[in-house]
Amino acid sequence: MNSSKTVLILGANSDVAKQAIKIYIDKGYSVIAASRNLKSLEKFADENHLDNSKIETKYFDATDFSSHQNFYDELSVKPNIIVYAAGFLVENQEALKNFNGTFEMMKTNYIGAVSILNIIATDKSNKNLERIIGLSSLSAVRGRKSNFVYGSTKSAFTQYLAGLRQELSSRKIIVNVLVIGYINTKINAGLELNKNLIMEPDYVANFIVNAGNSFTIVPNWKWKIIYWILKLSPEFLVAKLP
Repeated sequence: MNSSKTVLILGANSDVAKQAIKIYIDKGYSVIAASRNLKSLEKFADENHLDNSKIETKYFDATDFSSHQNFYDELSVKPNIIVYAAGFLVENQEALKNFNGTFEMMKTNYIGAVSILNIIATDKSNKNLERIIGLSSLSAVRGRKSNFVYGSTKSAFTQYLAGLRQELSSRKIIVNVLVIGYINTKINAGLELNKNLIMEPDYVANFIVNAGNSFTIVPNWKWKIIYWILKLSPEFLVAKLP
């Protein structure tokens, strides 16, 4: 049991994050669930009969960068584990025509993450900090015409986490990135996805909670194969992929 350890989940209203909350609490952790939609989080906690002494909800807006320092300073306890799960998706053709949607993806998926995680990572007074986990995407592995705008924001986030891992290694703080494929979540609602490749939120959440020492974590063996195909294939073959 980990009754003395606290997990801060940023973007806690995502479907995967909610499942991670349940698993962390089952394992004895306390959770600070941070999101813009506190009513949804409170409803989730009530419906799942979560122990009120183990979960605290706190308002957090990934795109309101000026509020991040105060958000961190006002935490009731400095966390042991950070999970950055905030995400925003606009379909590629829409993103090409509508920069507002593109900018929102940039702010949520990358800029906001860098803003808050820089604050957390540079607080050397927090001796509790042991791990930072970021949720990225298979879209970040290679630029492809179907989703390169969204993929570019996740790719930037992945590279940031890779450098942060090196920066924090001397303090024995582990940084992980989950490179995730299709999940049955509200962010993917309405998209035409291969049903044979869709993962459930609780399945992915288990990989978050049980993250080890490796930097890159790819849930599901099918997605591991796709990851390496994307990673190793020459550009002309990648361009032909759907």
